[in-house]
Amino acid sequence: MNVTIKPSVATGEINAPPSKSCAHRLLICASLSEGKSVIDNIGTNDDIIATISCLKELGANIETKGNKAVVYGIDIKRKKECINLFCNESGSTLRFLIPLSLLFSKTVSFSGSPRLLERPQSVYEELFGEMGCYLKKTEKCLEAGGELKSGAYKIRGDVSSQFLTGLFFTLPLLEGDSQIILTTPLQSAPYVDITIDVLSRFGVEIRKTDKSFYIKGNQKYLPQSTSVEGDWSNSAFLDAFNLIGGNVKVNGMNEASYQGDKAYIQFFEELKAGTPTLDITDCPDLGPVLMACATLCNGARLIGTKRLKIKESDRAEAMKAELSKFGVEIIVNDDEIIIPESEIKAPTLSLNCHNDHRIAMSLAILCSKVGGTLENAQCVNKSYPEFFDDIKTLGIQYDIT
Repeated sequence: MNVTIKPSVATGEINAPPSKSCAHRLLICASLSEGKSVIDNIGTNDDIIATISCLKELGANIETKGNKAVVYGIDIKRKKECINLFCNESGSTLRFLIPLSLLFSKTVSFSGSPRLLERPQSVYEELFGEMGCYLKKTEKCLEAGGELKSGAYKIRGDVSSQFLTGLFFTLPLLEGDSQIILTTPLQSAPYVDITIDVLSRFGVEIRKTDKSFYIKGNQKYLPQSTSVEGDWSNSAFLDAFNLIGGNVKVNGMNEASYQGDKAYIQFFEELKAGTPTLDITDCPDLGPVLMACATLCNGARLIGTKRLKIKESDRAEAMKAELSKFGVEIIVNDDEIIIPESEIKAPTLSLNCHNDHRIAMSLAILCSKVGGTLENAQCVNKSYPEFFDDIKTLGIQYDIT
């Protein structure tokens, strides 16, 4: 799907899309609960569909109707010989379920897009080798096997919080108590806080100290009826129109949310005020939209950017390539990106979305200012399939071919 956006101004009110981060966690916790849970506002993006599909393969009974899921939990006493889980392009689905799946099957085969299988799993590979399990990459999949045991786990905190979350779901169900000890400072800490909060809602306790987490064994997940809160990550793309002359109000946001990406509110204020240095260590998903917004404001310096390389695309290099088509030359260093104050020009070439939802939505903001064509813009389906419909209701004009 190619989308040609015309210069236009966004105005009006819109409801925030549901938080993908919260929806993953709520669905998994519900699937580990004995009994019936009801989750409203789950969203219909590709990543959530992947998680639901995998949870069904593991044994959960999940019925979806519209934006609601009714979940009957997995029988954790039953264990299969082998399970195949297709994670599509969802890194969260894959990393959350790698350790958890070993409770329900002796061996598990994980498949997905080539880019997903390229993303590093070194944390699990090292841990599993120490704990009597294994995780190995084959030509077409990742294969996990063995029996996960409770105990002391030493884990890097600066690779991805998704590895911690995967263990948080799993270790409470084992017989003995466990401890996770961080060997490096924790990055993306807000995502860990989201997980601990969601677990607590389902009756599971994780005790946190400065450099470790204590997890009692033999805990039980309790079924809940709850709703997915609004997504700060994707709301940033809607709110960004306000930086370029729009007047958009995003409804349905939880001001007390644990989502780290709500930091965009402060970042946007700093962009309007001058040329700030913004640390995105704990909110790397904001990288692309901040790069786009900085070109439309006063420029910026982003630090804590090294993990942009291992997302759905190499997001720093992807944005560098596409911003150059607008006449903007940014500097990408190992853990820093410098965006100069610029006057963007209408691109004469089509824009490559790099099969990355956040790249596509960031470029759409720029195109609303000067026009432009996004190639393969359907990649927004990964997290926000309604994105183009929503910005159309706000007055952004475009054609689809």
